[in-house]
Amino acid sequence: MTLGSGSGYNDIVRAKTANLARCPGRVAVLTYDGLSMLEFAVACEIFGPSSASSLDVAWYELSVCGDSATVRFDNGMTLPVPKPLAAARRADTIVLPPCEDPLSVSDATLREIVRAHARGARIISLCTGAFVLARTGLLDGRRAVTHWDECDRFARHFPHVVLEPGLLYVDEGDILTSAGSAASIDLCLYVVRRDLGADVATALARQLVVQPHRDGGQAQYIDTPMPTASPAQPIADALAWMTEHLAQEMSIADLAARVTMSQRSFARHFVAATGSTPYQWLLRQRIQHAQRLLERTDLPIDAVAERVGLGNATNLRQHFRRLLDTSPHTYRRAFRAPETDLAGAGHTR
Repeated sequence: MTLGSGSGYNDIVRAKTANLARCPGRVAVLTYDGLSMLEFAVACEIFGPSSASSLDVAWYELSVCGDSATVRFDNGMTLPVPKPLAAARRADTIVLPPCEDPLSVSDATLREIVRAHARGARIISLCTGAFVLARTGLLDGRRAVTHWDECDRFARHFPHVVLEPGLLYVDEGDILTSAGSAASIDLCLYVVRRDLGADVATALARQLVVQPHRDGGQAQYIDTPMPTASPAQPIADALAWMTEHLAQEMSIADLAARVTMSQRSFARHFVAATGSTPYQWLLRQRIQHAQRLLERTDLPIDAVAERVGLGNATNLRQHFRRLLDTSPHTYRRAFRAPETDLAGAGHTR
């Protein structure tokens, strides 16, 4: 790779000067059938020799190993495995990519993970690789994360793990886990930053053309459908009216009156139908509507807050941060539709 004289090159020079003598150790990426190509490739790209050649600093020694000579990726392609599982016994860091069926990962592989941890190796799971790691028991009593769409299943299978579904990654010191897919990049860059410093991690992120650090957690990527009531349920009309009048102030008394119920009876029927209180349900609806406005229009933040019934930008920011772990401005920057798509939204800068 030919490097120019821009800021990215300067970052690499500074990183080389600061870290030339430091060696972050050996990394073993484990393989098994049904391996996810994306996360496997992320680990190999970030910890592999291509990064070393572009950054010109002391780098990781990468091994790809497993208990089978060949494995199948989840897309049907096959991979000849370069080294046997025993090669992981030299590693300082073990990386567990996700696979189609974590229950199919062999007992020999699970034992190797446990042995590695017992001798002091760092264990990293990417996306649903957390299922493989959890099968070893090493996550019991620890905080962890996996892909948001698999969190419910993970919690059912591994109730002793403290799941953090809103985070992009979790660092428990000797065990680290990442959320879904692209969050694997976030975690691997974080590991590089922890091992070799911010300059190296930033330079590597520039080489990969990704952000060195993403704001917020994975909650902002979850498009959660709101619970609704069937037309036969007593509160169905109230739910429909609430959805259509998000900008209006409303009280339990007003809503109960619309369906000719007492306030207590209305609240009880509401929770039974939606699994949520009227206040929390309405707040979620307002935040989801705000997300759509931030994605599809260039309305100022105050105007978005007013349109969804949250009054002002301060309230919107507060609830956005609490529910989505990010700010309206950062969310808009990440999810805003292209300018050409905004032309029909009726708003200009």
